[in-house]
Order: sequence, then structure tokens, then C-alpha cells
Amino acid sequence: MHDTPSSPQQYDAILTTIADYASAYTGGSIEAYDTARLCLMDSVGCALAALAFPQCTKLLGPVVPGLPPIPNGARVPGTNYQLDPVQGAFNIGALIRWLDYNDTWLAAEWGHPSDNLGGILAVADYLSRAAVAQGNKPLTVRDVLDAMIKAHEIQGVLALENAFNRVGMDHVILVRVATTAVVTHMLGGTPRQIADALSNAWTDGGALRLYRHAPNAGSRKSWAAGDASSRGVRHALMALRGEMGYPTALTVPTWGFYDACFRGKPFTLARPFGCYVMEHVLFKVAFPAEFHAQTAVEAAIRLHPLVRDRLDKIKTIRIETQESAMRIISKTGPMRNPAARDHCLQYMTAVGLLHGNLTADHYEDSAAADPRIDALRDRMEAVENPQYTRDYLDPEKRSVANAVQVFFTDGTSTPRVEVEYPLGHRRRRAEARPLLEQKFAASAQGRLSPQQFRAVTELFHNPAKLDATSVNDFMSLLVSEPA
Repeated sequence: MHDTPSSPQQYDAILTTIADYASAYTGGSIEAYDTARLCLMDSVGCALAALAFPQCTKLLGPVVPGLPPIPNGARVPGTNYQLDPVQGAFNIGALIRWLDYNDTWLAAEWGHPSDNLGGILAVADYLSRAAVAQGNKPLTVRDVLDAMIKAHEIQGVLALENAFNRVGMDHVILVRVATTAVVTHMLGGTPRQIADALSNAWTDGGALRLYRHAPNAGSRKSWAAGDASSRGVRHALMALRGEMGYPTALTVPTWGFYDACFRGKPFTLARPFGCYVMEHVLFKVAFPAEFHAQTAVEAAIRLHPLVRDRLDKIKTIRIETQESAMRIISKTGPMRNPAARDHCLQYMTAVGLLHGNLTADHYEDSAAADPRIDALRDRMEAVENPQYTRDYLDPEKRSVANAVQVFFTDGTSTPRVEVEYPLGHRRRRAEARPLLEQKFAASAQGRLSPQQFRAVTELFHNPAKLDATSVNDFMSLLVSEPA
């Protein structure tokens, strides 16, 4: 730590390591920045696409409906809201995550590092608009990319060997922690203030995973990350006002996070913080499916032409997958809402076989009412392939393999279709880039004016110009009534 503590109490090493990294890291690779630009484009597109769903839009706006716009407030893509940065982070974060279509990180813990953009964009727009109003320089998109790389790294490295799901906690705890660190730095916080804010983020404990699993699967999984990111902004703002921290929030016996929440086990950092996570992050390119099922859906879509005319002759559908998928998305029984369906390996694979594609609309009640989906699910058997599990955990591979094969009542079968690396994987990044651009265009057209769409698309095709654009100007291209 660079500050002289006012107390002799030593800060937990994890707190100081994260704080120093958030304060000082500037060494992102060319690949990391290139990927961060793709992530920014993709996340904005996901946010704009979510505006078509009333269950999402009903949660947007100020905490109390009817409150006036905040002067120089954080703006929300696709709307005319101007909010304080805490509520702005919730709004932006909920939009990005709603359709389960933004980037993904898979390790001992899972998650979606671009969830942190809720806090990053809200604070960056708020700071930039306030700076312009005072005659000062605003932040640029390059500053946003810097914060994204660091937030991805903090969340992703913590996830590599620390499984919060094993103790019943949801991965959004890492969004709260990563947002807290990078946003405190964006606001001008010192390493000591970042550590203080982080200590409060850990002291919050963790959200329970129950809303991702039967019988309680529900829409909270779509706004939980926005809530976590907004909480990170709140901790950052409080730290900047001088609110105290708790130096041994993780390690103090009995009451600290390790003993109270993590079964006494300390965190391990598998690698030093750098830009590894942004370089290796996964994109959801072709369809909104929980990432452990992405390759299963791709395999099912390839099989669609071979089964579409023989659906009533199917005897068994065999899915080979990784241990993580078996544990979190292999599900039987009724699927009562979209939140349950988009986290069901069998449901998503059935839709791929049946329709030859998968969209967010396939999770809605009207599509789920098709009895053929459950008929296919009833014929499925999912099994772990141990090699898939090993390759999933291999840091040099990070594969997310699935294989699907269909067997018919007459004794014949389809080929066994295996997809080892999903389309959004680093090894398929060149293949994915034009499709990510198409994905963004499909989401943004109709939500932005033609002039805004052309301008923001031009920026995403011109990295140097994008990086140099002020955040306030960038956000003006995304709102329904540019300010």
C-alpha cells in the first residue's frame, strides 16, 4: 500500500493486491484492448436488445418513479433517463445482463465480466459530464477500456480457483468486488481508499445462488449483476467521503469472510493480475444460451437437418458435457419461466434440434408451450465426459466442449457431433468478429436513430477514433434523446 495507515492494523493481502493493481496497472496488450472494444460493442448491443422486454424495462429509471433527471447524471442506453451513478449502474447493468447474452468467464467460478460495465459506464458518463460543465477535460473511451480490462482481470482471476458456487453463493459477488476497485480508482481514490471500499464489498457477504436453480429460478438472475455493480459504486463513493474500511474483513477469525462465508478457506490467486482475462474472455455470438451449453446448441443446430423430419422416430438423445454443466444446467422437470429455460442444457439443445436456431424468444411462454420441446427433453440423457472436464479446466485450452448424438427407434443414428470450442472462444475470435458486428447491428437498429447508428458503428470500426472519443459524446450516441 502507498498510503500510511491511520491504524497499526495490517490490511489483508488480497485487499492490498487488488487495490495496487487497480491503481497502477497500465500494461494491457494490444489484444486485450482489441478484445475490450469488441466487449464494449457487444455489451451495448445486449443492453439495447433488452429494451424489447417489459420485464426488464419495468425496473429501469430512478429508484422512485417520477423523480426529476439528475443534472449531468449518468445516462442509460436506449432511454432518456439521467440518474445518479449508483442507480445508473443498476440500470445499465440490468440491461447488459438481462438476456444472458454478454461475455462469459468459466473457471472454478463462472460469471460475466462485462457486468462491471454497469458501474464503469455510469461513473464515466457522470464524471465526464460534470467535468465538461466545469470546463475540464472529460474521460475518454480509452479510460473506459482501461477500467474494463482491470475489472475483467479482478473478477476473472479471483474466479480461477475460488468456487463461490460450492458454498451456495452467486458469482455476482465478484462483480461487486471488481466494480468497487476500478470505480474507486476512476473517482480519484488512493490505494488505501480502494482497499477500504473493497473491505466493505467483502463485508457485504454474498448473494445466494437460489434464484438460478429450481424451484426458485427467477428473473433476479437478470438484474443481480446490475445490483452488484451499483453496490460497488456506492462503496466507492462512500470511501471517497472518508468512510472507514475493515482491514481484516477477509481473515479475522469467526467474523471474517473466510470463516463466515467460505468455510474457513482463504482465496488463492492462480496468477498475477495483468490482462489475461480480457484476452481469453468468451463471447456469446450466435444465440443467448448459458455458456456451458453453447457448444451443445451449436451441435444440435448442425443436427437439425438430419432430425427435423424424424422427430417422432427419436428414441434417445445423448449429450456429453463437462462436470460444471452437469452440476448447474442439466435439469429435468417443468420449466416455469424464461429464467429456468435459458439455464437448462436439455431445453436449449431441444430447441436447437427442433428449430435449427435459438433466440431469446424461444424462452418465452408462447414458445415453451410447444409440446415437442418437452418430448425431446424426455428422451435426453446427459453424461459427463471426463476429458471435457479436464480440458475445461486446462488454462491453455479453456475449452467448453459438448457432443450430441441422436438415436432412432429403427436402430439408426445421426453422427456424433462434437464441438470443442464455442464460437466466442479466443481460438475462434476471427470467425466470431463479423458475427459480433452483425449481432450489434441487429440490436441497435431500431433502438438508435439512423444518424446515431451510423456514427456509433463508424466508431467501432475506427479504434483510434473510438479511444479518443469523450465518454459524454459516446453516451450521447446511445440515448434516445441525445444531450
